[in-house]
Amino acid sequence: MSNSKFSVKYCVLLPIVLIVTILLWALPVSVFGIADLTVVQQRVIALFVFAALMWIFEIIPNWTTSVLVIVIALLTVSNKGIGFFCKPEFGTLVDYKSLMAAFADPVVMLFLGGFVLAIVAEKYGLDVTMARALLSLFGTKPKMVLLGFLLVIAIFSMFMSNTATAAMMLAFLVPVLSKLPADDKGKIGLALAIPVAANIGGIGTPIGTPPNATAVKFLAEAGYDVTFMQWAERMVPYVLIMIVVAWVVLQLLFPFKSEKIVLEIPENKRKKDWRTTVVWITFLGTILLWATEQWTKINSNVVALIPLGVLTATGIFGKEDIKEINWSVLWLVAGGFALGTCLQSTGLAKVLINAIPFNTMSVVLVMIIAGLVCYFLSNFISNSATAALLIPILIVVAEGMNLGATGSRAMISYIAVCASIAMLFPISTPPNAIASSTGMVETKDMTKVGIIIGAFGFILGYFWLTAIFPFAA
Repeated sequence: MSNSKFSVKYCVLLPIVLIVTILLWALPVSVFGIADLTVVQQRVIALFVFAALMWIFEIIPNWTTSVLVIVIALLTVSNKGIGFFCKPEFGTLVDYKSLMAAFADPVVMLFLGGFVLAIVAEKYGLDVTMARALLSLFGTKPKMVLLGFLLVIAIFSMFMSNTATAAMMLAFLVPVLSKLPADDKGKIGLALAIPVAANIGGIGTPIGTPPNATAVKFLAEAGYDVTFMQWAERMVPYVLIMIVVAWVVLQLLFPFKSEKIVLEIPENKRKKDWRTTVVWITFLGTILLWATEQWTKINSNVVALIPLGVLTATGIFGKEDIKEINWSVLWLVAGGFALGTCLQSTGLAKVLINAIPFNTMSVVLVMIIAGLVCYFLSNFISNSATAALLIPILIVVAEGMNLGATGSRAMISYIAVCASIAMLFPISTPPNAIASSTGMVETKDMTKVGIIIGAFGFILGYFWLTAIFPFAA
């Protein structure tokens, strides 16, 4: 971090965040103008604002903000917090076990299982083998190679980290891009295909990206369960439509001059043994169980722990592999879950429902405004942080508007979509940063593509989830 950035963050932004938080924390409850608001609920409001500002300004890493939020909540609004702070007369306190449980929430376990699968897939060459087999189907015509990259990256991003997928595909593509003529605009389109497809592809499954997992978590808490397959069968078609749109947009903006592109993806050199077989069986078996949850009745979160059990017991996934798990993402998501727990357990959610006349508002207007806020924030801060901030609030809004199962699923799923289609700048998502690092993509090109695809995705997402293919009640 440069000295100037350090100075601005710690000498300007941090004091502002602390002053705002302390004011919200210390002001008389009557100042808020909300009937029946308790001192504990006031603290939760202050905690929400603190988390939002810290995530937006990223004064400290986002995951550390999440951990800090959980610790502060435990000390100040839980039933095992600081004695003089946590008195029953200050309002309903949160069970400290429920706050700690955010670190091991079933949805966190779902993500953990997804990370384990991704790590062993890379370790044993499953990713390269599948990429080689799938991309070979698209031949050597530039426009078909572009489509191949978009589709394969999108599929991989449904089950693997978007960042890991983007990095792997870029490794395949860099040698090809270097061979294309300098004036061939198609190379820009190919480079941009990586972040675009990675960002869009993650929408397809609950484990594709953290906002999806956050949506599933809070929908379940509201009594509107969405299984792995129910999410996938509704969102994969959306992903496919968006991939076709991206394919057309990239060809129009960056037409190819070359008539042939040859991908040289190396074969998996790793010697095949019983471990490789176990990994393949576990990988495919887990996906099959996720897809058949409605028949097997095995919850998706439970299924996610099967690969962890099998692969650790066989020694395929060892203590060194554990270090590769993206714990920062898991802890970031956990912080959002803890905020949601505070909102519900302290009764603040019901107080807000009664204080704000949500049922008199237009559903269309609320969804569009919430979607725009989510899209805007996600371009500047982590989409995981954005979802963790907005979804707990919007669950309350959906309840206040009496949307029921159908409307709640549409609204919350829409927010998850809006978080994922935000890709205007190199800082918007890790795949965007990876593409920008090649030096082949200018920010103006990334922004141009991001605006077009984002606008289409925003509109399509709304109609897809509310009219064309709504979630069943």
